[in-house]
Amino acid sequence: MGKQGFSAATLPLLVLGSLTVSVSAGGKYSALSAPLNVTIRELEANTAIVTWEILEGDPVIGFAITQQKKDVRMLRYIQEVNTTTRSCALWDLEEDTEYIVHVQSVSMGGSSPPSDLVSFRTPRESEKLASTVPDQVNREEMEQAVQLRVGELIIIVVVLVMWAGVILLFCRQYDIIKDNEPNNNKDKAKTSSECSTPEHPQGGLLRSNL
Repeated sequence: MGKQGFSAATLPLLVLGSLTVSVSAGGKYSALSAPLNVTIRELEANTAIVTWEILEGDPVIGFAITQQKKDVRMLRYIQEVNTTTRSCALWDLEEDTEYIVHVQSVSMGGSSPPSDLVSFRTPRESEKLASTVPDQVNREEMEQAVQLRVGELIIIVVVLVMWAGVILLFCRQYDIIKDNEPNNNKDKAKTSSECSTPEHPQGGLLRSNL
């Protein structure tokens, strides 16, 4: 009788334990946490990259991504195991189309709950080209401006060097002229003494008597 009372009292616990074991063994959801901060990066007309984060300590061995067009039931399921990557490339996307994705972590015991849904829209190819053309034009303009500035700097340096040479030459000529001035004065004095009359050694002029 005591054994029957014990089994009746613990029946809900046994049922709950069997349900928990079956869910984990079935591989639907394990003890993993859902991926966090799911983000779409490098969005192109036909490709995109999904990135996410996981809680530290989760025994993750892979991931699973579900991709779906908005308002369309068709799904694309991507799964990869034996990897520690936290990103995945999406390919063969249609331009100007809205998509919905969510990510799940995968462990030896099963998959985590899905992450929050993330929606994004691919751009049109023409919009992408239009956005890249101004970037190329801006780069070319910047390169031309840099080349012009370099040319201007070279011209300025050449002009400064020429002016420095002219000033140096002028200073040398000035020093030569200054050094030759005493000799010129001596020659002038000698010439004036030779041209003076005997009556007037100082080189004065004779006055004639009328």
